[in-house]
Amino acid sequence: MSDSIEKIKCLIIGSGPAGYTAAIYAARADMNPVIYTGMEPGGQLTTTTEVDNFPGYPEGIDGPTMMVQLQQQAERFGTEVRIGMVTAIELSKEHGGWHKATIDNNKEVHAKTVIISTGATAKYLGLPSEQRLRGGGVSACAVCDGFFYRGQDVAIVGAGDTAAEEATYLANICKNVTMLVRKDFMRASKAMQHRVENTPNLTVLYNTEVDEVLGEQVVEGLRTVNNQTGEKTEIPVTGLFIAIGHKPNTDIFKGQLDMDETGYLITQGKSTKTNLPGVFASGDVQDKEYRQAITAAGSGCMAALDAERYLATLDSH
Repeated sequence: MSDSIEKIKCLIIGSGPAGYTAAIYAARADMNPVIYTGMEPGGQLTTTTEVDNFPGYPEGIDGPTMMVQLQQQAERFGTEVRIGMVTAIELSKEHGGWHKATIDNNKEVHAKTVIISTGATAKYLGLPSEQRLRGGGVSACAVCDGFFYRGQDVAIVGAGDTAAEEATYLANICKNVTMLVRKDFMRASKAMQHRVENTPNLTVLYNTEVDEVLGEQVVEGLRTVNNQTGEKTEIPVTGLFIAIGHKPNTDIFKGQLDMDETGYLITQGKSTKTNLPGVFASGDVQDKEYRQAITAAGSGCMAALDAERYLATLDSH
């Protein structure tokens, strides 16, 4: 551990739409924020080619470009963006206390406020062909990318409420949707199952898993396997949507911050406040409902305003 400890007003962990929006607001409020980008600078949007649903981009924009522009906007107001990872953190329980973050296992930064925007990571199947074709027809967000497959045949993997919801969403815009369910039943609520069953262009294949995603540059089809009989089948599709859940990036906060059973941080009411003073959470790390860039950005703004008001209570003492 290095001897020099840096003390700052505002530490932002994570560099997706939530983190950068928080940085823009915090910097404009003279909080001199320092942002650590984490393992995936720019967050999940850097894996998305076209972003067509973020207001203000009538022609759309590709995800990586948008994140570079958000970073530039944050830096314009004085945010210090650092490539690095918060590897450990000791959060204070005292009002006005210092939160102690360890960066890349060697540097220590103490902050009066911490905005957590570490996001959530979509779970994938783990097939090499699936990873190779991410952005080429393989997506973990039907609401984000379904539009590009309008009138085409697609498949979706998953069995819960999110998968059922995304499958019926896709069925509204795609020609045919094939839903692949690993077991012989769906985990989704009965209401969602009925919705799936009543959608004419939506077919559910039970006991079915993806064996291989076919195609060189883009998805051209799937080879599926029936896990009861071992029989393999090829399905021609141009898009594959994975809806098997997300894992919030909250491991370093375990035992300190309140979270739900799956690890999402719990915030108080309509605020971004966590259970500890001066610690705020924004974006997908605390939102498993909407998971959109625009909602993440909105909560990043809220977190910066909450942090600014918290700092004001310290100054007045």
